[in-house]
Amino acid sequence: MSDAEGLGDSKRDGLPIAPSMGPALAAAAVDHRVSSVDGRLLLISVLSMGVSLVAGVVARVLTKLIGLITNLAFYGRLSTSFASPAGNHLGLWVIGVPVVGGLVVGAMAKYGSKAIRGHGIPEAMEQILFNESRIPVRITFLKPLSAAIAIGTGGPFGAEGPIIATGGALGSVVGQLLKVTADERKTLLCAGAAAGMAATFGSPVSAVLLAIELLLFEYRPRSIIPVALASATATGLRGAFAGFDPVFAMPNVAAPTPASLAAYILLGAAVGVASVVVTRAVYWVEDMFERLPIHWMWWPAIGAVVVGVVGYYAPRTMGVGYDNIDDIIGGHLVGTALAVLCVLKLVSWSIALGSGTSGGTLAPLFTIGGALGAILGETLRWAAPSLGVDPRIGALVGMAAMFAGASHATLASVVFAFETTRQPLGLLPLLGGCTAAYLMSCLFMRTSIMTEKIARRGVHIKTEYSVDVLSQALVKDFATRSVVALAADDLIGDTREWMLSDERGARHTAFPVVDAAGELVGILTRQDVLRRSQLATARLDQVVERNPVVIYDDCSLREAADKMLNNGLGRLSVVARSAPRALIGILTARDMLGAHRRRLAGERLSPPSIEMKRFFPTPSRRRRTG
Repeated sequence: MSDAEGLGDSKRDGLPIAPSMGPALAAAAVDHRVSSVDGRLLLISVLSMGVSLVAGVVARVLTKLIGLITNLAFYGRLSTSFASPAGNHLGLWVIGVPVVGGLVVGAMAKYGSKAIRGHGIPEAMEQILFNESRIPVRITFLKPLSAAIAIGTGGPFGAEGPIIATGGALGSVVGQLLKVTADERKTLLCAGAAAGMAATFGSPVSAVLLAIELLLFEYRPRSIIPVALASATATGLRGAFAGFDPVFAMPNVAAPTPASLAAYILLGAAVGVASVVVTRAVYWVEDMFERLPIHWMWWPAIGAVVVGVVGYYAPRTMGVGYDNIDDIIGGHLVGTALAVLCVLKLVSWSIALGSGTSGGTLAPLFTIGGALGAILGETLRWAAPSLGVDPRIGALVGMAAMFAGASHATLASVVFAFETTRQPLGLLPLLGGCTAAYLMSCLFMRTSIMTEKIARRGVHIKTEYSVDVLSQALVKDFATRSVVALAADDLIGDTREWMLSDERGARHTAFPVVDAAGELVGILTRQDVLRRSQLATARLDQVVERNPVVIYDDCSLREAADKMLNNGLGRLSVVARSAPRALIGILTARDMLGAHRRRLAGERLSPPSIEMKRFFPTPSRRRRTG
């Protein structure tokens, strides 16, 4: 019944409904409005917490492994303590260390898995979107190992990206070992990713927000609860290993004034424009490498030459650089040193990342953004001292705004900067600055540093979240009330003749069969009737073969759409919850488009509904008399 209409055309003589139809009809009308919080969610939550414990241990091991490789490569000592390559005394030999690391990573990508290339989050997004969250098992050890080699030999990356990718791979592997749905596997993947970030920085809330904004693509209890529990568990495990002190030490700052708050918002907007430049620079470098006439296995080593040369002149650009962030937001790096770090870190990191080696983006973006924010803050304090701008808050806003603009993960950026510094007085400048950066980035760049790689493959990722129109509309508001129905006591022969002669009988493909009381007996298709011409004297209720699939009138259109898809139908019979056998209408796929008409109407400009002259009447003019 493609477009059902006209209920009053059926003929009924009081034949009772077939007794066997009652239970079948009741079963077909099972209410689908069940909560997603059930025993299944409890199982996924427990599994997510288990994944988070493993991810927390992996984060700790990876940190120690980076420390071990750094100490061996730059200082020739056997130690797992976290060390910066900046204090090395290798001289020109320092150029060769990253090159060796690049050769090893290139070989691992060539002969192990190409998926270890990059910073991890876009690759995880790709698996979620196109491969039902299935990540190969070998990524769980190749990714952290390759990242430890790349970073330990001086690569200008953060450890958080590989840890997030590894945690996500762990969750995906668990989801592949067990019998779970694709959505549950995605939740496990995101729980592992959030646990990796939380275990690295002790930032549980921002880890959950990052998972929501970049990986989950939804906000529902069935996904938020396991991810939040995993993040909290990983943070607790990190506290047991390293304590609960803030990752980035920052001295106390004064509360912002209205004037300084406006300045921080403008500062965030400027950093947002810079984030667009940074993102495009990374992909421009990647395009340049794509044009090289040699195999991509050698690209990391070529990029590492630049890393080594830059590191020779600016040792602070090498390695993770968490100490750089400490010095920037603490106000210990100023002036020329700050500008040199900002520019050279960008050069080193963009070329290394564009070469396809393994490493993260969060720490480099924070370093570049923090340095730029501090420079802008110092400039504002010098040019307009009356604004009361604190360069340290400028650095804090700059580092979060850079990540917000580049990744489009605004809330995660705000909360992350707060959780890692524990500066409550910085929250308001962070919110204003990161939002301004996000605004500017969206104006100039449709994609982000996370989604550009996927977009280049012809798939546009929409990361905006909005209310599902179908879930907010009820069946009773859109169902067709007048339906062409067949009487249960009609004969096959008479019905066949009517279908062949009447326009309505020829137009529709399926018809509800009702008894004299208007209660639904079943559904007959046009083919069901025409192919039974030899049973001309049989009644319709005797040849109904299909149990009707119905929907309650107070269900949402989303539930109706799901039922249509699950049963391969283009229409549903509508019944009342109080009388589940009484047919009150038909809902077709075309009917459901009415909900989208409302949405489109809400997006169109409309004339003002309040006239301003009611509040500001035009003064009457007095006529002059001579």
